[in-house]
Amino acid sequence: MLPIRYVEPVFRPPSEAESLILPVTDGCSWNKCSFCEMYTAAQKAFRARGEDEMLESIRRTGERYGAQVRRVFLADGDALVLPTRRLLVYLEAIRTHLPAVHRVSSYCLARNLAKKSVAELRTLAEAGLKLAYLGAESGDDEVLARVNKGESFETTRSALDKLGEAGIARSVMILNGLGGQALSAQHADNSARLANATQPEYLSTLVVTLHDHGRRFMEAWPEWQALDQHGLFVEMERFLAALELRRTVFRSDHASNWLVLKGTLGADKARLLAEVRAAIERPEGAALRPAWLRGL
Repeated sequence: MLPIRYVEPVFRPPSEAESLILPVTDGCSWNKCSFCEMYTAAQKAFRARGEDEMLESIRRTGERYGAQVRRVFLADGDALVLPTRRLLVYLEAIRTHLPAVHRVSSYCLARNLAKKSVAELRTLAEAGLKLAYLGAESGDDEVLARVNKGESFETTRSALDKLGEAGIARSVMILNGLGGQALSAQHADNSARLANATQPEYLSTLVVTLHDHGRRFMEAWPEWQALDQHGLFVEMERFLAALELRRTVFRSDHASNWLVLKGTLGADKARLLAEVRAAIERPEGAALRPAWLRGL
């Protein structure tokens, strides 16, 4: 058993499946997005873990598994809210006790990156922080305001530009369907505009998924109407068509996605668009199953 204290549930990006999850914080420092229920449980209230606890966890993990751990993911929702000094202490401990690690990554919020300079972020990159996952969700200001994201197109672009200038790779997530029926077009257009403006190294889409009958979400946006499968595909086509990316790894293969799409943009843009258009033109009644059901 790992000598690390976990507070359930624990979340991480799909690409961190083989990473050591190191919870330097619990919960999310914002935790007001109406679509997100990842950190709403009482035990997930936001707090920073004690420095002594984390250093001891890293040391003991290194004693047992130091030669085996290749990647570390700093949890929970936005580890980069921590002061740069503390993050550097953790990164130094990882280098010392887990010498086989070649990549440290973390979720991050744009609002917290506003408090860090490019020089600070560059120092973190040099200390081992190689990848930051930023849930942009949308590039449309109206959609962002409706779901209480606490961000805008400009604040998100600024954060992504900072990361890029500092040499930290960026993985940007967009929520397909977040604008509902009324704002679908502008959600797709402005999300593509955000990606085009920042040219992230990685870009992924998930389908907005509401739990508890969407109670929290619908209280904030009662007139919202979900897109059906066809509508999600039409929105995806519009989004992909508007992208002008030079070299971005694109993935739409989360369990929530109805259609799995993988490629590099722009090299694979024509192929990806053809796959989406084929799904749009699929005869009625030949609906796809979501990714999590395929293979069962």
